[in-house]
Amino acid sequence: MPPWIEYFAVAVCAISAVLAAEGKGVDLFGVLVLALVTAVGGGTIRDLCLGARPLFWIEQPLHVWTALIAAGITFVLVRFTHLPTKALLLADALGLALFGIVGTEKALVYGTPGIVAVILGIVTGVAGGILRDVLRREIPWVFQPQVDLYATAVFAGALVFVLLRQYFPPSESHRYIGMVIILAMRLAAMRWKLRLPTYRTRSQSSR
Repeated sequence: MPPWIEYFAVAVCAISAVLAAEGKGVDLFGVLVLALVTAVGGGTIRDLCLGARPLFWIEQPLHVWTALIAAGITFVLVRFTHLPTKALLLADALGLALFGIVGTEKALVYGTPGIVAVILGIVTGVAGGILRDVLRREIPWVFQPQVDLYATAVFAGALVFVLLRQYFPPSESHRYIGMVIILAMRLAAMRWKLRLPTYRTRSQSSR
């Protein structure tokens, strides 16, 4: 995996955390904490599951600096200009696509079965956002019924990536295909409100 992909993912996730802090009355320190948790939270859980030591951001502290700098720039920028809600959604979608495949590929490198790699890709993509929303005292996006395809998009892209790796000659294009699938599904879901069925019992349906 080219290093720039992971650094870019860290940056966009940090930006999404700053934008998500709007209206919460969070100071600069709180914003930086949210950014770090969002940027490295999913990858940290992935590395713990894989037994990878040291954790990726401890081995390469530039990940921490990337998150802090991106968050700091965004924190200053939003004081002078209004960034639309779509900016948050786009940053989050980009982070989801990048980290989803980064996590899946790292799991495959560690020799996990394909389905485990897909699950860890989902964890890498969504866990940081879950931690961010818990710290904001909100129901995480991934659990909100009104949020369009989220973890499902990572599942689809990661699964295609794993299948391409298993059944076709090695190619760097495989990871980019997976990322495009995740991003395209997420953006399409936001555009056309595509969602999975909500849990509903027979008694609830008859009301």
